[in-house]
Amino acid sequence: MFAGQHVNVTAVRRKNNEITFYEVPKTTKPWVQKLKKIPLLRGVVGIIESSAKGSQHLNYSFEAYAEDESAEEANTNPEAPAKPKKEEKSGLSLSMIFGVAIAGIISFIFGKLIFTVTPAIVEELLFQNAFDNVIMHNLIEGLIKIVFLLVYLYLISMTPLIKRLFQYHGAEHKVISAYEAGLELTVKNVQKFSTLHYRCGSSFIVLSVILGVIIYSFFTWDSLWERVYIRVLLLPVVLGASYEALRFTNMLRDTPVLRVLGYPGLWLQKLTTKEPTDEQVEVSIASFNRMRELDRQMATAATTSRSAS
Repeated sequence: MFAGQHVNVTAVRRKNNEITFYEVPKTTKPWVQKLKKIPLLRGVVGIIESSAKGSQHLNYSFEAYAEDESAEEANTNPEAPAKPKKEEKSGLSLSMIFGVAIAGIISFIFGKLIFTVTPAIVEELLFQNAFDNVIMHNLIEGLIKIVFLLVYLYLISMTPLIKRLFQYHGAEHKVISAYEAGLELTVKNVQKFSTLHYRCGSSFIVLSVILGVIIYSFFTWDSLWERVYIRVLLLPVVLGASYEALRFTNMLRDTPVLRVLGYPGLWLQKLTTKEPTDEQVEVSIASFNRMRELDRQMATAATTSRSAS
């Protein structure tokens, strides 16, 4: 999936080798747009928005896969009862889109709560009476969180479905890098680049752990329950601060001395990206080119509309 200025586009290769697209124009409510201009708050709004949109596009990919599997099964076993054919659409119904978006937001919040609360509970149970220094407790909590995260990513990356997803993640990074280098977007050119990229969301995950340790150190607690609800209440602050830190490190990525600030995120991408095949790179190039084409069309239409008014 690639996000442009006016549209988000996902490309999927079907069983018949055809590449189809799921295209969603960017439409943001005026009040949401205002929130996205406020430091700290814009990070939380952006994360929720990305979770919702990402879930929609993933759901489209899974639906396309399921349709192809059903078609293949029907060809293999003609006597099997036919499944009701879905209404042909270039996407999902409005109710389905809304439901998937809400599910994506809930999944993100639930997952973030688990990775925030569980390390705090484990650290409290294991090191409660080991020392009184709050910063030490927070550092150990952060280390436990990182271990949980690395183990989780390693385990899911071993499943065929997630491994394929991570390969497409790597393909997206390669396409962006080739485009930023000014090269023609061919499979040969794109494959020369690394699967790692500074502006990836994986860097955000690492920053949220590091900044969480710092922010939590300003607060003390007298019980496990108090420690847990402090983490929950401060979660939006940590997410907002992490977003701002990611923007800051991206601005410094071309400064030789300071670009090291982005290294932890790049290291994590060694788990969240895999080397893609040429066919996967081809799909990513098609998605990126389609996004740019639609962006140009929408920008031209907007300019024409303003001139006419």
